[in-house]
Amino acid sequence: MTNLFDYETPTSGSEDLNELFSNKKVTINRIVSNQLENGSWYEQQEDEWLVLLEGEAILEMDEALISLKKGDTLYIPAFKLHQVQRTSSNALWLTIHFNPE
Repeated sequence: MTNLFDYETPTSGSEDLNELFSNKKVTINRIVSNQLENGSWYEQQEDEWLVLLEGEAILEMDEALISLKKGDTLYIPAFKLHQVQRTSSNALWLTIHFNPE
């Protein structure tokens, strides 16, 4: 058993990713971001659905900025280039990656 809210805050400007579950079809991660700015660009081979459980974040996708607040969800199709532009302190994400087939 795992509690989503049982985590240590990463240092300012960074984030921690913990894989909570994985099999051949799906991977579920908890990500804690702490005042992250201009994170890495991602172009994953699988679809992603995410929910921001705590905090605020801004993502860039399709040359547009997407503002997320607590409770917002977002679907990111496979091979869609995207980047976390910035987050508040203690932004808590739950991400689900799954095979698009």
